[in-house]
Amino acid sequence: MERTILNTIRALDTSDGAGVRLKRALGYNPMVRLDPFLMLDAFSSDNPDDYIAGFPPHPHRGFETVTYLMEGHMKHRDHLGNEGDLQQGGVQWMTAGRGIIHEEMPQQQDGLLRGFQLWINLPAAEKMKAAGYRDITDTEIPRLDLPTGGQIKAIAGEVTIGNQVIKAPVNGGSTDPLYLDVKLRAGETVTVPLTQGYNAFLYLFEGQVSVAGEGVKSDHLATFTDGDKVSLVAGDHGARLLLLAGKPIGEPIAQYGPFVMNTQDEINQALSDYRDGTLTAEPSSL
Repeated sequence: MERTILNTIRALDTSDGAGVRLKRALGYNPMVRLDPFLMLDAFSSDNPDDYIAGFPPHPHRGFETVTYLMEGHMKHRDHLGNEGDLQQGGVQWMTAGRGIIHEEMPQQQDGLLRGFQLWINLPAAEKMKAAGYRDITDTEIPRLDLPTGGQIKAIAGEVTIGNQVIKAPVNGGSTDPLYLDVKLRAGETVTVPLTQGYNAFLYLFEGQVSVAGEGVKSDHLATFTDGDKVSLVAGDHGARLLLLAGKPIGEPIAQYGPFVMNTQDEINQALSDYRDGTLTAEPSSL
C-alpha cells in the first residue's frame, strides 16, 4: 500500500542556543510533532555570525538527540567526560536519559556550517535510564548507489531497495527509527519500504520532489498516510531530502524546553533536580 502525503509543514526561521540561526520544521509548538519525533531543526549558513556562538552548556532529560553535520566542524563535550569531534558527514547520537549536560560548539571561524538536529522521544520506561553518547564518522555510514544515479545514506535503521540491503550503524531500540539521507537526480524515482503503522515524513532541503503526484517545496516537511512503502520522484533539478520513520510511543508528553517527560510533576522534578545539581546523578546516589 503506497503512502501519500497527509500534510505539509513549512519550516519556520528561528534561533536557538546562543543565537544560532536555523529553520524548525517540527517542534515549534506542541501540535507540530510526529510521535516519536519531537523536533527537527535545519541549519545552513556560511556567515559565522549565524552560528559561531554555538550551543553552550545546557541540560536534557527524557529523549535522544541526533545531530547530523553535512558541512563544517563542531565539537561536543558533556558532563560524562565525552568529547566528540563532529566533522563533515558525521553523526552524534546522544541519549539524554535521566540527564545530561552538554555543549556543541562550532570549530570554524568561517565557511559553511550545514546540518540537522533531530529529537526522538523515549518511552516512560526509558526516560530515566543512564545517559549515553556515540560518535559516528562519515566513513561508518553506509551508502546505497541507485541504478539511475542517486544515492541513499543510512544513518539509522535497515532498508531494502530492489535487491540491495542497507543497514545503518544505529538499529532497533524502542522506537526503531529509520533515518535516510536521499539524493536523487533530475526525474529519478525510488520506492522505499516503510513499516506499516510507523509514522513517517520527509524533509526536503534541495530541489523538488513529489509523492503520489503531489509536490513538496524546498524547506518543507511532508507527513504521510499509513502504508508499507513510499515512492519519491525528483523534479527537474533533482532532490535532496531526509526520510524518517519510527514506531510511535503513544504516551502523553509534557515538555519544558530541554526536558521531555510524561507528566507535569515529572517536569517539575527535572527542574528541581537541575537547580539542585542532581539532574545527572545516579538514582542510588540521590
